[in-house]
Amino acid sequence: MRILPFALCAVLALALPAGMSAAAPAPPPAPTDRIELTKMTGRWYEVARLPNHTQKDCQAGVSDWARDADGYDVLQVCHRGSVSAPPTEWKAKAKVLDPKTNAKFKMSFFGGLVSQEYWVLDHKTDQGWLILGTPNGKYLWLMSQHPLLGAGAKAQAVARIKQLGYDVSALEYPQPARN
Repeated sequence: MRILPFALCAVLALALPAGMSAAAPAPPPAPTDRIELTKMTGRWYEVARLPNHTQKDCQAGVSDWARDADGYDVLQVCHRGSVSAPPTEWKAKAKVLDPKTNAKFKMSFFGGLVSQEYWVLDHKTDQGWLILGTPNGKYLWLMSQHPLLGAGAKAQAVARIKQLGYDVSALEYPQPARN
């Protein structure tokens, strides 16, 4: 079976810690900034993530978000070991939980058998990035609307991740996807 957060999610699978020695950070603050739903659609490229079992050795991660009547269809893809490896895919359904901010989603996998809440912790859509995490603070992804995130935007996003209380030295930076 080939099913994948971005994770967005973007590469955003339910994950178990993989070799993390530090304790998970305190839960992040709930999102308060509104994100326009049109900004979520399309392809999101994984720039960085906290280590997790599901994405162990995943490279070139992308999440494709497409609107449907009930929310989003999400297809997440990565390549185990190298960009040239065959793709591994995960399919999910995402529903907005908080219409006030549009920044909280419930993602369901395996036909709804497994679900997890994800939050857009911060976003700078004018720079093409967002930070996605779980409410418990264990999992986090930096996603970009472009295969490569510019150095300045990346530095700003990583600084924001640190402000949110995450250990940025624990971030993994997988090989980028080819456009």
